[in-house]
Amino acid sequence: MGVFAHMIRLVLFDIDGTLILTGGAGIKAFAEAFTEEFNLPHATESIEFAGRTDRGLACQVFRANQIEPTQANFDRFTEAYTQRLAKYLPADNTQPLPGVIELLDAIETMPAPPVLGLLTGNLPFGAELKLTHYHLWHRFEFGAFGDTTEDRNVIAQSAFENAQSQFSNLSPSEILIIGDTPADIHCAQSINARVLAVATGNFSEAQLAEHQPTFLAPDLTGITLNVLNTL
Repeated sequence: MGVFAHMIRLVLFDIDGTLILTGGAGIKAFAEAFTEEFNLPHATESIEFAGRTDRGLACQVFRANQIEPTQANFDRFTEAYTQRLAKYLPADNTQPLPGVIELLDAIETMPAPPVLGLLTGNLPFGAELKLTHYHLWHRFEFGAFGDTTEDRNVIAQSAFENAQSQFSNLSPSEILIIGDTPADIHCAQSINARVLAVATGNFSEAQLAEHQPTFLAPDLTGITLNVLNTL
């Protein structure tokens, strides 16, 4: 039985590596923000970005450089980062990853379509800048972001709690999370949601399979209602 045969009422998408690839725009803006605002030119060289929250990444840099991870310092980083992000978004690439538009269109044309939302480690304004560049921001009704916590599982819990205020008697099994990292799988599992893992980021299908996602695909090409109902 397929994903939507289980009455999925909410689909939450990760952004980087799932919906879009920006050529490392966020990493470049991150590095420049720490170089120019905090005088830390090598701050991001040993950091693994995939699946992390922006707050968690920033606080890791703070701690590694004996800077207090205060809200004031995070706000300072946030302003510096978002000011620099747009210039690194690739001018010659405004196309989402393969299958993304087709999947969004297929969901929206269902007789009783699920709500589309975001579950991402990005800062809210960072997510908006990226998805506006790729003409996707308007496709999502709400989001849970990485500005308030270092823990992606907490973002998932927040998304679930926010959704419960919009849906009557929402069950975790009625939520599908789509992402490209083990962290996406784990955050879905932390709230007992279903998860579709796609190998469009830094992790192979074999690596993702080790974390036991509900569904697994090489990318979102061909992931339509009919295909999902055969999984």
